[in-house]
Amino acid sequence: MVSIAFSGGGTGGHIYPGLAVAAHLEKLTGCRIFWIGSKTGIDRAIVEKAGLEFFGISSGKLRREINFRNLVDIFKVMAGFFGARRILRREKPALLFSKGGFVSVPPCAAAASLHIPVCTHESDYSPGLATRLNARFAGIIFTAYEETAAFFPPAARTKLRVLGNPVRPEFHGAGPERGRAFLGLGPGERILLVLGGSLGARQLNELVRESLPELTRHYTVVHQTGPQSNWDIPAGERYRPYPFIYDEMPQVVAAAELVLCRSGAGTIWECAALGKPMILVPLAGSGTRGDQVENARHFQRAGAAEVLTGEAVQAATLAALVARLAGDEARRRSMGEAASRFAGADAAALIAAVLRDEIKDRL
Repeated sequence: MVSIAFSGGGTGGHIYPGLAVAAHLEKLTGCRIFWIGSKTGIDRAIVEKAGLEFFGISSGKLRREINFRNLVDIFKVMAGFFGARRILRREKPALLFSKGGFVSVPPCAAAASLHIPVCTHESDYSPGLATRLNARFAGIIFTAYEETAAFFPPAARTKLRVLGNPVRPEFHGAGPERGRAFLGLGPGERILLVLGGSLGARQLNELVRESLPELTRHYTVVHQTGPQSNWDIPAGERYRPYPFIYDEMPQVVAAAELVLCRSGAGTIWECAALGKPMILVPLAGSGTRGDQVENARHFQRAGAAEVLTGEAVQAATLAALVARLAGDEARRRSMGEAASRFAGADAAALIAAVLRDEIKDRL
């Protein structure tokens, strides 16, 4: 049986979109698909829950700045390269598809060294360091935005395919009824959904804490807090905190009238797939390369989101913005329609079709 390797990890944002592509590719080809990810962290649990074989390798973070930890991580990256090379030589895949993250760099380099074709996908508006490195080995570079081409050297632009961001199949066509049933809310309840990612977001949590009385004047607030043992706001009639929302997330998003979230590529495209107006508070500052700000601004320019950054990230500003949107149905509808245009095509299916064509001689 023909095998295809997938790689990526470190966060759900690098894994779930890849799993969406894998599901379509498995249906199209009947191929065996396996995943190479970090032997530590969340990668194995997510991939194996999806029913794929998982092989773990050593993973080191790549940093642009001079940092003592680079000396340690360079050995982890080298170990990851040789570990991935052993796996690929043994499993003999026809192709390797990378969904990004630092763990994907050694498998891409190892595949190239074994003359295994490499394809990679970048979710963000501008490519991260891992994608820039993987692009050197890739025959095809998938991107979500036309504008991303400007960040690549001219030679690499000939490899680009702009097909959007893969979204888990569960988000396409998810209905609000199951979401409301899970939340215990009737059809008349207006819902503001707050998402800080699988680990939550301290800044968003504090914004909710400070503005909750104003927010609950307009909405029942459903809040994914992250696994914070010190979260001390109790659930109430108009406030529903959850450490993490699992399989019900697509239905909960479908039930929401408005979403307050970070602007990681996975989150905003999943919300876009369900046509949701968004208030985005991108992760910013010295600990990030600015990709979330770029993503947020692009959605804002398209009319799909309102954005709070810098000094605007205050409880009073958020409360006023939520109140304004709560009272403006036409604006919410316009934002939702603009969001839907981003995710109009099923990017996972389109990418899977391209990958199938790349290995058609082996099928």
